[in-house]
Amino acid sequence: MSSQRNSRFRAGATAVALAASALGAAAPAQAAPAGNHPIECRGHGVDPNALIRAEAEAVIDAPLRTIWALQTDVERWPTWQAGVLTMDRLDPGPLRKGSRFRWTTPAPPTPTTPETVLEVTSTVQDAKHQSCLRWTGPAVGEGLRIDEGVHVWTFTKVAGGVRVRTQETWTGAQVEADVPTATALLDGGLEQWMGELKALAEARA
Repeated sequence: MSSQRNSRFRAGATAVALAASALGAAAPAQAAPAGNHPIECRGHGVDPNALIRAEAEAVIDAPLRTIWALQTDVERWPTWQAGVLTMDRLDPGPLRKGSRFRWTTPAPPTPTTPETVLEVTSTVQDAKHQSCLRWTGPAVGEGLRIDEGVHVWTFTKVAGGVRVRTQETWTGAQVEADVPTATALLDGGLEQWMGELKALAEARA
């Protein structure tokens, strides 16, 4: 691993771990709705039966077109997200239903899994311009596998900016072996992602 990539790995893994450790009590090890108000994109949401789930939201004081452009230009995610090490678009054109992209993200060590880099292969299942996105896919690393992640984003104009909401679920025997820890890591990752999106969008507004 190059020194630059190694530095990004440490920074990303540390950021995710710190965000997770700041969450306090972990989620109970049982299935529950993803928040009080599940979100959907074209009628589809996260996995309703998943044990591991988290959500984040923020009102971002920036134009919707700016926020949408940042979120859908996946090839530039590594330039502003500490948790994204590399990114490869697997097809050309704007992000749309059927688009695929492969990216890597650091995973800190847990009591049941080692520190590793996860390779995530995502497929956009639903999309509506400047309104919502939903993608799914597995994440695989040395000593760690998430069989299926389902990630939904919605973007709604409100007073003061744009309300951005996201919900995500994970399934797979390995991560389900320690639901509270996996939930805390997922929650921390979403909060970090939302914070970075808000900071950059508002800086460009």
